[in-house]
Amino acid sequence: MTIQRSMLKKLAFSTFLLTLPLNAAFAADPAVAERVKSMLAAQGVEISWTGVSGDASNVTLQAVSIKPTAEKEALPIGDVKLEGVTEANGGFEIATVSTSAFERSQDGVTLDVSPFVIHDMKVPAEGSTDPLGSLMMYKAAELSNLTVKVGDKTAFSMDGLAVQINPPAEGKAMDFTASTEKFKADLTLVDDPKSKEAIDALGYQNISGNISMAGTWQPSDGKMELSKYDIAVDNAGKLGMTFNLGGYTLDFIKSMQEMQKKFAAQPEGADSSAQGMAMLGLLQQLSFNGASVRFDDDSLTGKVLDYVGKQQGMSGKDVANQAKAIVPFGMAQLNNPELTAQVSAAVNKFLDDPKSLEISAEPPASVPFALIMAGAMSNPLDLPKTLGVKVKANED
Repeated sequence: MTIQRSMLKKLAFSTFLLTLPLNAAFAADPAVAERVKSMLAAQGVEISWTGVSGDASNVTLQAVSIKPTAEKEALPIGDVKLEGVTEANGGFEIATVSTSAFERSQDGVTLDVSPFVIHDMKVPAEGSTDPLGSLMMYKAAELSNLTVKVGDKTAFSMDGLAVQINPPAEGKAMDFTASTEKFKADLTLVDDPKSKEAIDALGYQNISGNISMAGTWQPSDGKMELSKYDIAVDNAGKLGMTFNLGGYTLDFIKSMQEMQKKFAAQPEGADSSAQGMAMLGLLQQLSFNGASVRFDDDSLTGKVLDYVGKQQGMSGKDVANQAKAIVPFGMAQLNNPELTAQVSAAVNKFLDDPKSLEISAEPPASVPFALIMAGAMSNPLDLPKTLGVKVKANED
């Protein structure tokens, strides 16, 4: 469907803000408020409110507005409540933080978001010597519902978002999980003729499914692992992704935030090539440990083969056989006989009996991003070997 880019940007940012724990950590004490403002400012977000009510233990921030550095207008998100506020080591602990229900409409598109509730949040003291003193951590959060409407029709909805976090402590890594009970999307609102034709032919005018993810982060060495990120669509299939990076340290995060602030401070239309090069240099601090993309079929493959076959006047089986014949020729350009044989075997196995298809990169040792970038520019055909790319089908 055609929606103005500006509206999409604002709606996406609105949703993003409601999932940020940082936006909820306030207290009536002006010193705490200034501390929070400075922490948010360091991350490129300005925040304000019209008033504060309550007492030291239960606080309501009235008419809160938030503005990222790159935006010209602030976004009003309503009142924010803090319950069970206590002092702790010069900082604060907050038992429950909750936003107000949020609604915003523009250009015929309306975003409705239920209150976002955060549990057991810690606000570090100013000047904290703790390595994690620049972060606000929480243990759990939930969002009951998010809905996007186009006119009077619900284009997308999501129910039951739940987040669980075990903050890093005593040298142990932080681990986290997140999941949704269900999402729904109305694809009849898509207005591109070719896409609409395919959607109707495949029978996916209305889809539903769920999302789940899990991972860990070790601040001391910057190892960040997303061990699970699954998007499952009922009666279609599940797309799963993982990645494992090194070097995502607190210093890296701070440098990235500073870089983003510099980008945002540039006047519109200014030459950003120097900042772009600096960003590339910053990314070279990271290292690649592994990644994967996996698709588990739940009837989608057969429907796509039949649809393509009908377009070409042949059966779905004929399309599958045609694909089997084409794959080896396409892979031959990589000049990697071993990988070509592996991919061809996996594709043949999957098309004969669609269950799962997985592409993974498992280098024998961590690969610096600098080496990956250099290889991509000098000899991209060697990258599959460098990264240990493998393809397999119908395996657990």
